[in-house]
Amino acid sequence: MQGSFQEKETLADIFCQVKDVDKQNFAVILEILRKEIVQDCIGYLSDNGNTKHYKQYIFKDDNIKAFDMWWKLDVVTTNIMKISNILKLIKIHDFNQLDYSTEENEESKQHLIQRINENRQIIEFLQFLVHLTSIDKTLIQCGSNSLHVLVLMKVDFNNKNYENIIIQNTSLVGANFVRCNFSGSQFNNVNISGINLNGALLLNCKWNNLKIHELNKLNGHTRAVQSVCFSPDGYTLASGSYDNSIRLWDVQTGQQKAKLDGHTSYIYSVCFSPDGNKLASGSKDKSICLWDVKSKKKIAKLDGHTNDVYSVCFSSDGNTLASGSGDSSIRLWDVKTGQQKTKLDGHSDYVLSVCFSPDGNIVASGGGNLYTFRGGDCSIRLWDVKTGQQKAKFEGHQQSVNSVCFSPDENTLASGSSDNSICLWDVTTGEQKAKLNVHTRYVNSVCFSPDNNTLASGSNDGSIRLWDVKTGQQKAKLDGHTIDILSVCFSPNGNTLASGSGDNSIRLWDVQTGQQKAKLDGHTNYVLSVFFSPDGNTLASGSADKSIGLWDVKTGQQKTQLDGHTNAITSVCFSPDGNTLASGSDDKSIRLWDVKTGQQTAKFDGHSSYVLSVFFSPDGNTLASGSDDKSIRLWDVKTGQQKAQLDGHQYQVSSVCFSPDGNTLASGSADKSIGLWDVKTGQQKAQLDGHQYQVSSVCFSPDGNTLASGSYDYSIRLWYVKTGQQEAKLDGHTSFVQSVFFSPNGNTLASGSDDKSIRLWDVKTGQQKAKLDGHTHNVYSVCFSPDGNTLASGSDDKSIRLWDVKTGQQKAKLDGHTHNVYSVCFSPDGNTLASGSDDKSIRLWDVKTGQQKAKLDGHTHNVYSVCFSPDGNTLASGSDDKSIRLWDVKTGQQKAKLDGHTHNVYSVCFSPDGNTLASGSDDKSIRLWDVKTGQQKAKLDGHTHNVYSVCFSPDGNTLASGSDDKSIRLWDVKTGQQKAKLDGHTHNVYSVCFSPDGNTLASGSSDKSIRLWDVQTGQQKAKLDGHTSYIYSVCFSPDGNKLASGSKDKSICLWDVKSKKKIAKSDSHVIDLYSVCFSAPLVSNNPQLESNKITILRISQIPLLQAQGALILKGDFVNYERYNLSQLFKSKGTYFLEDLKQK
Repeated sequence: MQGSFQEKETLADIFCQVKDVDKQNFAVILEILRKEIVQDCIGYLSDNGNTKHYKQYIFKDDNIKAFDMWWKLDVVTTNIMKISNILKLIKIHDFNQLDYSTEENEESKQHLIQRINENRQIIEFLQFLVHLTSIDKTLIQCGSNSLHVLVLMKVDFNNKNYENIIIQNTSLVGANFVRCNFSGSQFNNVNISGINLNGALLLNCKWNNLKIHELNKLNGHTRAVQSVCFSPDGYTLASGSYDNSIRLWDVQTGQQKAKLDGHTSYIYSVCFSPDGNKLASGSKDKSICLWDVKSKKKIAKLDGHTNDVYSVCFSSDGNTLASGSGDSSIRLWDVKTGQQKTKLDGHSDYVLSVCFSPDGNIVASGGGNLYTFRGGDCSIRLWDVKTGQQKAKFEGHQQSVNSVCFSPDENTLASGSSDNSICLWDVTTGEQKAKLNVHTRYVNSVCFSPDNNTLASGSNDGSIRLWDVKTGQQKAKLDGHTIDILSVCFSPNGNTLASGSGDNSIRLWDVQTGQQKAKLDGHTNYVLSVFFSPDGNTLASGSADKSIGLWDVKTGQQKTQLDGHTNAITSVCFSPDGNTLASGSDDKSIRLWDVKTGQQTAKFDGHSSYVLSVFFSPDGNTLASGSDDKSIRLWDVKTGQQKAQLDGHQYQVSSVCFSPDGNTLASGSADKSIGLWDVKTGQQKAQLDGHQYQVSSVCFSPDGNTLASGSYDYSIRLWYVKTGQQEAKLDGHTSFVQSVFFSPNGNTLASGSDDKSIRLWDVKTGQQKAKLDGHTHNVYSVCFSPDGNTLASGSDDKSIRLWDVKTGQQKAKLDGHTHNVYSVCFSPDGNTLASGSDDKSIRLWDVKTGQQKAKLDGHTHNVYSVCFSPDGNTLASGSDDKSIRLWDVKTGQQKAKLDGHTHNVYSVCFSPDGNTLASGSDDKSIRLWDVKTGQQKAKLDGHTHNVYSVCFSPDGNTLASGSDDKSIRLWDVKTGQQKAKLDGHTHNVYSVCFSPDGNTLASGSSDKSIRLWDVQTGQQKAKLDGHTSYIYSVCFSPDGNKLASGSKDKSICLWDVKSKKKIAKSDSHVIDLYSVCFSAPLVSNNPQLESNKITILRISQIPLLQAQGALILKGDFVNYERYNLSQLFKSKGTYFLEDLKQK
């Protein structure tokens, strides 16, 4: 239900009535209602007879004068009556009846937020309504909607008390409830995806029918999981792995129920029998095993295949088992006797997948070669189970068919292939019904939903996708720009900005905060144009992959893909009524599409070269197009006929735009000029000159008085339309400006550029308001926080990023440096981060807030290395200016300058006791310095080239150094003598780091490898490969179990030291990573103390529940499928007090 304008106006007006109410009155009323144990708050507050009770709650000062008492009581009583009247209006309003988090109430909600956003009294009143849910059950929905609105308004909830509140039928997605008290609260049918409950108190809560996007993560397998299968009752999940084991999991709790051992090699496939009593498994050991699910015992082993068994499937009656093998055969087995019933031959290559039809009469098989993936028998075959004869052969895939699955109605067969595609086949006719091409790597698995409407696919591209079976459209993909931004567009309400990029993605941005709201993936090539529908609910995108995507702005999901153009789509534009979409393409055509059906309704031919821009007139009757053929054409939308051709530009027309009244058309061209055209006569009215290079984009302001233009001369210009005079020139972009777009109110201009940034400009002042970007260059430095939970990285893109080590998500981005960030280092307490940069400065950052605390200036050249002393009071820095400087961390003042090196100082490191500082330099030497006196204690010579890195062992007796001479050397700190020389790297050694126990040394090199060395013997223990370019930084975690590495390939990798395997990779930096560092451990057995070290703000596209340090006692936490979420909370670091009491 969507309220009328009058209803929306009434709701906003109702809230505005509290503007003059003192917010302290809300607390007084809550105290009165709780003390008097009131259940009908409106009835109580409306009763004048209850005013006598107010005195004891209002006047707690016995010395107050009689007049003051009378006056204050009168004011409070008047305010209470006003609040009572407001509550009466709200109680009968839709705000207390409907769920305002639903899509149909979006317009009403947004209108409300716009009206009340800046008023503190109204925000306090919404908080008051939330608390009333704990008192009056007739106001629960309005209190729930109030909490939802407060979440959307990003109100600060930290440390708030919400005891006993009752919340229902709403969404709290992304809410930040750090250290809040929800004890005794009741939630029902609430979406809690992505909420932050770190440090929260959750005693005796009743949270039921919860919605949460996360599912339990089941950990136990030690190698890749190749197959999973639910039992028929849905309570048990079976999994088969390359660790040779099968595991059974309790779906509700996420706990492992059993581990089934028996196979001697990889398990490729597991399948439950229809009654759920048996489980079949197929293995690389060429055998099939049957297991009794209840007893967890193996009851039969079926031998016969002469190669790996890749797939097993039970018939619907459970009596027959089908198996597919690398021996090219399919075999049917009698489940009761274990005997082979039939052998089906026909495939000339591996049989990778088998599936019975629901009635059990047909078995489908998919073929291919698991190792080559190309050529061979890539067919799908249907077999008659009774006769064993082949009934049909489907061909269409170009590579191996990895998975086949029948739809529940038996009419459709789905197949997933190594050619990255999914095909839907008509079982009766054998015809291909649809081909779904979106996955970017092999499709390993396909599965229909029970209702026949949805198909799920899993791929090597790391994504799971959900598809609408009827339309063939992608419904969902479960998982800043790194290349040129080619197009930007505001939503109609001005709150969201869309951008299209050469990184193939579309991103949605919150205009007010500058934060990325969503990333829309699906296009496989550059996104050249984006455009919002008039209602703001749909975004259209045109891409060089020849397709147009229609996206749901709220969910970020692709609604439709429009195919038809035979070349890149350069421009898309909605008609004013939102029913038609126009597209222009490099195939020289313009096409009109029906937005609802996705069907092409018209094709306009006439241009003799690429169509670069299309734009509807305000009345929707005329479409303008600009082309590489130097012309502009006007088209009649209804008839499809060309109405006029506007000639005058000397080169391609890059952009066209109608004025709001539809009388003027503006055009931007590669001839450096902007043309203004009279739409009725087709005559040029004016030519605007000023740009030095191609004009790539033009856009009218909403009032039609100003025209903005973006150019390849890196500038944006604002023009006065009536006179043709330039009003302003906006400089800031460092490369071509590809797109400009006004906000709906005309106050803000957005621009997108090849410099990979989006900028927001204040139209009145011409000043830049915001810049939206992400790492775009090398990552030079990484460093762990002392507790090991956060990783900091510094990059050539001038920014520092903070990462959550457990999730791999970016927590914060610290901007301030004006050049490459070469080094980052956490203070021992983890509260401060120091950074050294090519801009000659050192900066100190507050880790919790992300704010810059201090800027230390003094060096006259690049700062390559920074290091805190063990007590955190002193910071050392090494620079290209040949000096080392010591800084007082508290005051930011320089304490000392250590001179001696004759060239760049690349690395500095304090000894564990803080008395000695080591430095490595381009002058080939290592020097040891007395920190107190600033005097040089020793000079260690031996390296024959630059020394890039130095590191003390944990006991302070040994110093390791890495050099451009490809060697690592170990030095005795007391004598200054070289103890050992470690050879193995084939190129420069950029970084060395001791493990916490001092037994292992890690090194990173420009030979792209990381090596682990035994410190006592000097022997190489392991070589870790995974990066594709130089490794600039290595760092052990505080417990010594993980190693982090930062590389020129722009990625950070986390390695398991024991297994020598890579366990995580982060690719958000877009330029080289120069440094990595782990924090030191903070050990505590006190959960309350642990909760002080928690994330207070997490910025991510992926909504993940956070509950680190939260305390739970008893209560219920159950989702809408009746799954207990206790394990999920435990996995997030929540403490269950019952468990602690038992310990």
